[in-house]
Amino acid sequence: MGISDRILGKKSNDHSPRIDAVQPAAALPGGEIRITGQALRPAELKRPVVKFGEVEGAVVISSDDFLVARVPQGAASGQVVVSTNGHSSNSRPVKVAGLITEDLHPVTNPAIDAEGNIFATFSGSRGQKVPVSIFKITTNYETKPFLAEIMNPTAIAFDREGGMYVSSRYDGAVYRVASNGTMSSYAEGMGIATGMAFDRTGNLYVGDRDGTIFKIGPDRQIFVFATLEPSVSAYHLAIGPTGDLFVTGPTISSFDAVHRIDQHGVVSTFYRGLGRPQGLAFDLDGNLYVAASLSGQRGIVKATPDGKASLEVAGSGLVGLAFAPGRSVVLATTSAIHHLSWNIQGAPLPPE
Repeated sequence: MGISDRILGKKSNDHSPRIDAVQPAAALPGGEIRITGQALRPAELKRPVVKFGEVEGAVVISSDDFLVARVPQGAASGQVVVSTNGHSSNSRPVKVAGLITEDLHPVTNPAIDAEGNIFATFSGSRGQKVPVSIFKITTNYETKPFLAEIMNPTAIAFDREGGMYVSSRYDGAVYRVASNGTMSSYAEGMGIATGMAFDRTGNLYVGDRDGTIFKIGPDRQIFVFATLEPSVSAYHLAIGPTGDLFVTGPTISSFDAVHRIDQHGVVSTFYRGLGRPQGLAFDLDGNLYVAASLSGQRGIVKATPDGKASLEVAGSGLVGLAFAPGRSVVLATTSAIHHLSWNIQGAPLPPE
């Protein structure tokens, strides 16, 4: 290697590029993945070619031992390959989420009923009356208007009998919605009502983003369960495997926490270090997944029961997720719903 090569930090390119790892190994189109390996940069500091199947992705950063590539529109789950100087690397699998429907406005997790139908909101800006508040996406991925009467629908939750409940951040109420789309008031007076979650005994928890977590018993009595720091957008709720309530509430900080609230209302910090954490869900093994940024990368972050975090799905604009039948997950961005075959079994909702 000559002196000029050493100054440029180049290594010998007499062998083919090699991929050692891809992280994360799942993404939405537009998400950025990091590829590590050897000989990943061509001579003369040119950019390598990264292909997802037959579709070329944009290279954001490249060096000899790592590069960052953006998953292109039109890519599907398959193999990623790096090419330099006329040589191609070994391939590594990457799962790419497929678009189900767009032109929506979810602000937290989508919801899935017992039959596998997906429900997502068009929440709108505060006080905005939209033609359709909630859309139903059938198991054949046909999108149909479902409900038109709720202003600023925010969270959707199902009870153990399959009844649907919807919160409204506009009027601070929770509505019960029948399968035919008719609705009735279930609870009122909960401030800026956002996230919801049922526990295994039928209690419904509702987050008022101004700082209160309410608990509504099966008899509809309402209690203040816990108080937290106010959120700039919403509280997002999920029940953990031992019955504790987990809450995210994004602030203006880039170092936000996932809070754990035990069954006596005592608040503790489960994990701190996320940017704008939003919708969350648990898998069957007790791992928590949350739409958030980790170390500046947006996507779905996995937090293990002992509090170790990693980015598992790359993608911008993600606000929530819901585990679906067949070891898959439904992902919600600020405008669309995607499906990802992920080989992860979600915990049942409500918890058993």
